[in-house]
Amino acid sequence: MTGTTATRTAARVADAVKVYGRGDTEVRALDGVSVGFPAGRFTAIMGPSGSGKSTLMHCAAGLDTLTSGAAFIGDTALDSLDDRRLTLLRRDRVGFVFQAFNLVPTLTVAENITLPLDLAGRGGDPGWTDALIDVVGLRSRLRHRPAELSGGQQQRVAVARAFAGRPDVVFADEPTGNLDSRAGQEVLGLLGRAVREMDRTVVMVTHDPVAAAHADEVLFLADGRLADRMQDPTADRVLDRMKSFEVPS
Repeated sequence: MTGTTATRTAARVADAVKVYGRGDTEVRALDGVSVGFPAGRFTAIMGPSGSGKSTLMHCAAGLDTLTSGAAFIGDTALDSLDDRRLTLLRRDRVGFVFQAFNLVPTLTVAENITLPLDLAGRGGDPGWTDALIDVVGLRSRLRHRPAELSGGQQQRVAVARAFAGRPDVVFADEPTGNLDSRAGQEVLGLLGRAVREMDRTVVMVTHDPVAAAHADEVLFLADGRLADRMQDPTADRVLDRMKSFEVPS
């Protein structure tokens, strides 16, 4: 990894505030969060239920808008873009992996992987796609359809699809939530390999300390605010930190 890659920011939010509802029903899901996601790194976001972790990811990725503050992909301020340009940015510079695999059932594995490129009318880089197929271990399944795959294999297809266009950053929202522990470990390992071996950037929301331990850094949110951050996490350290957010009964 080069020095410039280590210090460059793939995505960030500044003074991010997100408010839902008004008056007595108002909820401040984000309350002045400022944080950057370094390029070439794997960052996990954790926090208790209702802490704002998914809201932070959705606003940073341009899937939702902030009430105030700013969100950036690279140097591009998302609030400076109209709907069309924001759609293009998400298509060309951001990848997504969700808990639900969201594969097209009538398409093969190969077609699902290249679907975003095909919809954009972009051929992509065949060498990159070929290397990606090997990273996620799907070469023997390229002609299969999703129904012929296990849940873990389907999520591997979703991971490959997210990286196919070489986006600036891939956001993963509970990517192992629908998988058993073995398949989940495989998917987390793939995300880590994409960061280390292909110089990609991953931001993952998770509730699982074991999943978070695959990241380079964990950000902890509580009550819509950045509460802590942990470099080189282990599952035990993350679990201990999460226990500190529990409210005594």
